[in-house]
Amino acid sequence: MTTPTLLKEYIWLLNTIKQSHKITFSEIQKRWLSTDMSEGVALARSSFNRHKEAIQDIFGINIECDRKDNYKYYIENKDVLNEDTIQNWLLSTLSVNDIISDSIALHDRIILQQIPCNKYLQMVVDAMKSNVRVFVKYHRYGCDNVSEVEFEPYCIKLFNQRWYLLAHFHRDATNDKEERDYFGMYSFDRIEYMELTDSKFEIRPDFDAQQFFSECFGVVIGDGSQAQRIVLRAYGNQRHYLRDLPLHFTQKEIASNNDYADFEMYIRPTSDFCSRILGLSNQVKILEPQSFVDTIKQMLRNTLALYK
Repeated sequence: MTTPTLLKEYIWLLNTIKQSHKITFSEIQKRWLSTDMSEGVALARSSFNRHKEAIQDIFGINIECDRKDNYKYYIENKDVLNEDTIQNWLLSTLSVNDIISDSIALHDRIILQQIPCNKYLQMVVDAMKSNVRVFVKYHRYGCDNVSEVEFEPYCIKLFNQRWYLLAHFHRDATNDKEERDYFGMYSFDRIEYMELTDSKFEIRPDFDAQQFFSECFGVVIGDGSQAQRIVLRAYGNQRHYLRDLPLHFTQKEIASNNDYADFEMYIRPTSDFCSRILGLSNQVKILEPQSFVDTIKQMLRNTLALYK
């Protein structure tokens, strides 16, 4: 049995249990026999158990059995399905790929968005695996000069169909300068040249990529803004969209009626978050804090000025 076939079975089993919330093995068996994958052959209990173990190893998802509820299987740690992890991204990508590959006859009726695989992506991954610094020539937007920097590649993040690299810089103290330790974000599509160096580094033991970006909307990290409670009001259908696709993992609905719904979240009001709010136009209104209300108002005045 090939690896793609096994992955297809893992994804099918995981999605079957996720969609059912709780399901017995006999019910899984019935659904399995109705698929083309089964070829009319029942799913052996031993194969089912191996699939469960593989799903835990690959995706970090635990499938448990509730013996008190008719021996039904369920996802024990379902909260991980909402996390921005590479496992969830891989699961989502493979699930979509499985659906699309089975619908090749509809290729002209299924429209996708392209996520470019930058030529330096593999090089950065190799550098992260080996813990070596990289040398980069980088051309920022609005800058005529190409900067040359060397840094420690800490993590990569996909945001708005673009790959970004979190760079860690460390400068030891000298007689003239104090020790400095800071991070910077680099967009892959602005990198003009990259090479791996022979200089090794040790990633900070307290670094957690998920935690590092937990207060951020996207990839803006160095604007000095602090996380705060933000309350917004969504009107019409937008309140339903925000329920299905929250702007941030801390988002909670705190009030609603027939016309609108209020949501709160704890997030840094960075420029990319401001752009997202402005992109929602008259479907969303910021209620708190007043400082963020003033920021959005000023951005709207600046926008109107462009049309005078």
